[in-house]
Amino acid sequence: MTQPQPHKSQHAIAPALVSAFAPGGTLRASINLGNPILANKDAATGEPVGVSIDLAREFARRLGVGVELVVFEKAAASVDAVKNEKADIGFFAIDPARSEGLLFTAPYVLIEGSYLVREPSEFTDNAQVDAKGHRISVGAGSAYDLFLTREIKHAEIVRLQGAAAALAALRSGEVEVAAGIRQLLEAEAQREPGVRVLPGRFMVIQQAMGTPASRGAEAQALLADFVEEMKASGFVADALERHRIEGAIVAPASTGAAL
Repeated sequence: MTQPQPHKSQHAIAPALVSAFAPGGTLRASINLGNPILANKDAATGEPVGVSIDLAREFARRLGVGVELVVFEKAAASVDAVKNEKADIGFFAIDPARSEGLLFTAPYVLIEGSYLVREPSEFTDNAQVDAKGHRISVGAGSAYDLFLTREIKHAEIVRLQGAAAALAALRSGEVEVAAGIRQLLEAEAQREPGVRVLPGRFMVIQQAMGTPASRGAEAQALLADFVEEMKASGFVADALERHRIEGAIVAPASTGAAL
């Protein structure tokens, strides 16, 4: 696999901002392996690889510090690590439920959230899912869990520990629908017959970078500018292609302030 090419920084970063992001002298990046569009383990080395790892390494290079990958299997744990300052940056879906204690950039990647159903199911449309008597399995604390918690009015949400458990619940008949990242659901449908992905999407997941709120507005602005440059320069698009990621697109340039 070819390595990402560093992009030249246009401005030197003030020492105070370097310290804000890496108070211990190393940038700790929280990595969520639960989202295969952003991070996976290399089959040969077992090391984390992916778009978020490339961005973390490039941001550390800009700061002039080393990088430490703090790896988690689930989004909620990855978010908590940054909120509790056990990591300095992270890669999360933007959601109001995660806003306390975090400062977000604008998104760098957009991902579809979709539904998976069993083959014999009568479901043909996303709108049919939210009805009394229907059960939807989700990975607890995931972006789609947070979204559906607000949006679902009639169906029951069954929160399980991770995407694999949510998919297993569908196949076993414990639930009628599983919600997740479209790419992951399509891979599950290809892995073994018996399930299918409903057409379209029920949400667009906005993947952004985040840092603890304690790092301040200037740190947030620097991170936001970094994300915009990585989108505009082609770095994010190149990373998606290099890691052979389908089901995600580069987010458009931000027209407003970071979140």
